[in-house]
Amino acid sequence: MISPEKIWSSDQLPTLPAVAVRLLDLSKNPDTDIREVIETIKADPAITAKILKASNSSFFGLRSECKGIERAVPLLGTMVVTSLALSFSLSESAITEGPLKSRFDSYWKQSIIQSAAAELLAGKLGNELKYDSFLIGLLQDIGHLAMLRSIPNDLLPVLEQAEAQQKNSSEVETEVLGINHTEVGVKMMERWQMSEQFKTAIEHHHDTFEQLKAIESDPNFNLIIIIATSASIGDYFCSPNSGLALHRLQELTSEFYNMPHNDLHGFLENVQSRFEEAAQVFQVNMDDIGSPYEIMATANEQLVQLTMKAQVDSTQACARQAVIEEQKVKLESENKQLQSKAIHDPLTKAYNRTYFNEAFEKEIHRCARSAQPIGIIFSDIDRFKNLNDTYGHQFGDLVLQRVSHVASESTRRSDVFCRYGGEEFVIMVSNPSETGIAELAERLRTLIENEVIEFEEKRVPVTASLGAVVGIPPRDITGYAERLIAEADEAMYESKEKGRNQLHVRSIITSEDQELQKLIKRSRFSRWLVTKKIFDIPTISKVLLKCPKQGEQVKIGELAVAEKLLTSEQVAEILNLQNENGYRFGEIAIQKNLLTQEQIAYLLALQIEPPIALGKTLITLELLDSAHTAALVKQYLSEFENCPAPIEEKRNEFANS
Repeated sequence: MISPEKIWSSDQLPTLPAVAVRLLDLSKNPDTDIREVIETIKADPAITAKILKASNSSFFGLRSECKGIERAVPLLGTMVVTSLALSFSLSESAITEGPLKSRFDSYWKQSIIQSAAAELLAGKLGNELKYDSFLIGLLQDIGHLAMLRSIPNDLLPVLEQAEAQQKNSSEVETEVLGINHTEVGVKMMERWQMSEQFKTAIEHHHDTFEQLKAIESDPNFNLIIIIATSASIGDYFCSPNSGLALHRLQELTSEFYNMPHNDLHGFLENVQSRFEEAAQVFQVNMDDIGSPYEIMATANEQLVQLTMKAQVDSTQACARQAVIEEQKVKLESENKQLQSKAIHDPLTKAYNRTYFNEAFEKEIHRCARSAQPIGIIFSDIDRFKNLNDTYGHQFGDLVLQRVSHVASESTRRSDVFCRYGGEEFVIMVSNPSETGIAELAERLRTLIENEVIEFEEKRVPVTASLGAVVGIPPRDITGYAERLIAEADEAMYESKEKGRNQLHVRSIITSEDQELQKLIKRSRFSRWLVTKKIFDIPTISKVLLKCPKQGEQVKIGELAVAEKLLTSEQVAEILNLQNENGYRFGEIAIQKNLLTQEQIAYLLALQIEPPIALGKTLITLELLDSAHTAALVKQYLSEFENCPAPIEEKRNEFANS
């Protein structure tokens, strides 16, 4: 327990600047002259500049630019500029360095989220509460800031205990300290001479569902329930105990907003969009705040654990187990859907940038190990802003969806297509040649150009500019991913600068790697089948598209031993040297005169395209029977085992095929 006087006697409590105090007084008087508000703000040049900058942000979405505070104040209104002035003051109080920096940062981020949520919730219960709700949403946890500044050493272990026990922080604060941040917040409102509405809303913002139901007759109940719900949304996005926050949020929105649980996902997405706009106004980085779908999956897992614990304590063992299993199945199903949504763009259904970055990193590492090429195609819809401005955002969304559909249909299973941001899409192409990636990108450009997209029964031309790059990552991949992205991006902008609706392709493959790739291509089973005139190129290309992507590839050293090209001792020697100098396996084997470049190419061909895997696909597609396929695989392996370094005639035969 601590003495409350320890808090109130601290010289670290948040204070308001004179401008904020004066604005609060003016906002209480309905007859206040707007000119008096303007002159009060102008007395503080720093706040004046911040309010003016905020008025021109996307958060307010004013139609024309405000070039002076005299125009901004009438457009925004007294309550809004008062909220902004107070917000900027609180922002400065929440900025700190040292061991508690993360706690102060988290407090301020949660305050912004709660204010944005309160504003949107007010729109559902009556817009007359909109600006009061934004300000109270921002102030509701002011007691938390006061305690962080005045008693940090006492508060920190309490917060850690609440997180570990998955309890509400106010509950643990009362148990351990004898006072909680809600009580401190109400006291701060009294010290700042805020209205009874403010104090009442803050007093009840952590009440239970039953406690809130009991005060429904309160004349300020709409404001109370807005702030209580926004508190749950703040805990949902920022608290490690998101499961508790989700349970309370579902109760409140279902009872007081008539919002089905399925609609809650969409509302939380709207909240995220709004608080990201608010974060720009207050210059706060929200990148560490997860998406509603990602958090929902975590929250559901916590709810599963809480449900199971509650059921285990029940005396009805049989009924308990049935409920647990039913809820577990339901939540697991919901989690699968949420996980899918977490990696897909909600508008276009393409993969999102987060998924692309993870897949790209894995593919870079894989290609570096196996000396395989990787390709990137960037595409950007031409003059997309003009389309939006001319035909509206709904038409712009339709364009994005149609372009995404066209691109998804034209890529292979092994490629990764995603919406990179705005009107920009990217494709990660697996194992491409420079010619192959150019053909794929050009086909995509043509399909987009030919896609019929209509507005009011008239076709609107839509084109895209593309840039592509192909490369083979070295063993040391430091900076290589960034280089690939930059090269593809520059190639795309080259297409833009030279007239749009065109493609530019770049290759950053070294001449040595280019020669090796040619040899690998000649050594592959698919090329051998074409050379032997078993299949033509179009047929084998379709088969390769259907061939399932291999999991963990067999290591080249293991293949070399299996093919009797190296002994286990020689492989061990190469691996030791590889650990010392970082070179590729094949480079060392050639330097040591243990293998030729043609033999390395043959082994890499087996690694990239296992003949048995391709053979199974041929059987599945009913292009060959099992006996014929087995005979062809055996013949292919025999020829290359007997002559892994192609003679000149065979080299010419491959080249002409």
